[in-house]
Amino acid sequence: MEKMNKEITSRDKDFAKWYTDVVRASHLASYSSVKGCIVIEPLGYAIWENMQRALDDAFKRTGHKNVYMPLLIPENLMKKEGELVNGFAPEVAWVTEGGEKHLDERLCVRPTSETLFSDYYHNVVKSYRDLPLKYNQWCSVFRWEKETRPFLRSREFLWQEGHTVHATNKEAEEEALKMHKIYKEFFENYLAIPVITGRKTEKEKFAGAEYTLTIEALMYSGVALQSATSHYFGNKFAKAYDIKFLNKDNKLEYAYQTSWGSTTRMIGALIMVHSDDYGLVLPPKIAPVKVNIVPIKNTDRVNEYIDKLKSKLDKENITYEVLDDDKSAGYKFAESEVKGVPIRVDVGERDLDKNVVTLTRRDTREKIEVNIEYNDITVVIETLLKTIQSDMYERALERRNKLTFEAHNLDDVKKIMDTQPGFIKAMWCGSEDCENKMKEIKGLKSRCIVDEDPIDDKCAICGGKAKHLVYWGVQY
Repeated sequence: MEKMNKEITSRDKDFAKWYTDVVRASHLASYSSVKGCIVIEPLGYAIWENMQRALDDAFKRTGHKNVYMPLLIPENLMKKEGELVNGFAPEVAWVTEGGEKHLDERLCVRPTSETLFSDYYHNVVKSYRDLPLKYNQWCSVFRWEKETRPFLRSREFLWQEGHTVHATNKEAEEEALKMHKIYKEFFENYLAIPVITGRKTEKEKFAGAEYTLTIEALMYSGVALQSATSHYFGNKFAKAYDIKFLNKDNKLEYAYQTSWGSTTRMIGALIMVHSDDYGLVLPPKIAPVKVNIVPIKNTDRVNEYIDKLKSKLDKENITYEVLDDDKSAGYKFAESEVKGVPIRVDVGERDLDKNVVTLTRRDTREKIEVNIEYNDITVVIETLLKTIQSDMYERALERRNKLTFEAHNLDDVKKIMDTQPGFIKAMWCGSEDCENKMKEIKGLKSRCIVDEDPIDDKCAICGGKAKHLVYWGVQY
């Protein structure tokens, strides 16, 4: 079938341009006059709202509450935890004037909020009875990125950041692991994106963390995307910000903390894992509109059937949109397709004469004729939405597995990277020198240390005794 949307470059011809074309053609976002920042358009923001809603529900089910911290951070607070300020220094934007007055102290536009949460916890945590405090904030952050791309890397972006404080290291570590699992379930169950989970190396962990747990996804192109992280801080920040509490023995001790977060980068992941040369492809669980209804011609009979269908969809809480303007049917098909609506229902006089309507799956573009005399159309739609969700995950998993390779030495690594990038499973001795040597091969980085059976007993880089199985990959 001829491609109706001519604006989109072929995914296999130029993946980077294809990505930008999909973002713009589907009206997810547009470029703004603020360098490095985007305008998130209604469809893009509606997808974010659905992500936000699903994650927020999961956070609240596990006892977390939402709060909001200030946008600006005094420089003295940033400097209290040295690793954090050094890690973010190149990306920090500073406010030096207020109105016409030069400020006595610079204010950092938040790149992350560990400092403000820690300062707050210093003031409110007094006793073990106050703990744990399990807070989350939905906000934007600002980082002075040199190279930007819509959703994947922009100077201002939306995210959530959880910050918790606990009486024991055991409780804090359990929290970090629990949130790590929540992200994994969200990616796989809602976004239909299979992920690799594990721990970051010391070199790649979050600045200031004892360790970082990560969710790693592989895009259609074979490039990896860090998709969510959960950090265990121990009491590093507690010591820097003097967060102490009276324990059950009436003795002062330092508290233990975590933080965890995910961003609008997830929208970029959705595009790069599922979409195609015709536009956006959205998993039903996250799609703002699940069904587009297209009257082939606006007649009384067609409109009467559509009104009945709308009532049934309303009853089942299935979101829909009727494309009933005066554009041609072909234009409406292309519009529905480029915006990734999971199911399109075409209603025409000729079909109604035969007691049928035609459903089109966005993910496979398959047409399905449904007899409406013998079938409840809403049951068919509900079943098809579940099938699409499952099929999208399975296709993404198949692609991920196809682009996951084993390497036992540097020659293996080079051959893989010269042929097709992807996840490379290789043993590692734990040396940062070996980690840096891998980076010399087309920018390969350790994605995460995984809890899987070893594939060798030797480090693939130096040949020394191996400590960990690591997934490696090039990243966005």
